[in-house]
Amino acid sequence: MAMRKEEVVAVMLMLVVLAPGKARAACEVTQLAMCASAILGGTKPSGECCGNLRAQQGCFCQYVKDPNYGHYVNSPHARETLQTCGIALPHC
Repeated sequence: MAMRKEEVVAVMLMLVVLAPGKARAACEVTQLAMCASAILGGTKPSGECCGNLRAQQGCFCQYVKDPNYGHYVNSPHARETLQTCGIALPHC
């Protein structure tokens, strides 16, 4: 399922606007913006996407519990993306 340009831009803007504050600097959800097409549309994640997912792996449970991100993190495409990148699914 291909995403329209407007959808990609909207997701990226959402990630920037809803990003965690400086108090949680280690968890930067904006680092996952490059994974939007994989998480939302099921496309193959890029190497850069996988690298950023690995860097943010410690934040997954925080994102799952956040009502702004939980449904994205728990989506079937997000799980497929993690598996494709060789990252274990979080157990929160």
